[in-house]
Amino acid sequence: MKMRSGPAIAGVAALAVAGMALMTVFEPVRAHGPTRQKVRESIEINAAPAKVWAVIGNFQDMSWLQPVTKTEGEKGNEIGATRKLTLTGGAIVEEELYKYEPDMQSYSYRITKVDVKVLPVTNYSSTLTVSPAPDGKAKLEWAGAFYRGYPNNDPPPELSDEAAIKAVSGLYKAGLEALKKKIESGS
Repeated sequence: MKMRSGPAIAGVAALAVAGMALMTVFEPVRAHGPTRQKVRESIEINAAPAKVWAVIGNFQDMSWLQPVTKTEGEKGNEIGATRKLTLTGGAIVEEELYKYEPDMQSYSYRITKVDVKVLPVTNYSSTLTVSPAPDGKAKLEWAGAFYRGYPNNDPPPELSDEAAIKAVSGLYKAGLEALKKKIESGS
């Protein structure tokens, strides 16, 4: 079998290279949407881990979190349990439990409904975990993952990645500090 060579092959090769170059130049622009953000805060509490778990381990009781004025829920600590948090000012946050491991002193939940003006996030999930710390203390970790409140490109500042991270981090820090104070003071 004889291979072709010469001008015909060179012409085909030149067309192929030109075609690839044009595809690169005219390739459709692909918009980049939001990136999943993560926040992790923790605190050491001068109490046994079991005591800390006794305060936070009931999914139906979020009274330890400052802006929460009322918690209503169904199904206790069963997977699929729901709770509705009423916040100071009347805003509502609805959540669902999707992982509950009392032997590990940990549970995970997701927000199913929230106004982004209250918490500028979407697709939010979170885990609370109590673990032993040195000297008989407990470490409480609150970790969350979420998208910003505005799902498209060019979000307004109040619904940006930065706003979402700031809001979640602020909530976690304030909640952990308040819980530490509550447990350590015995109130």
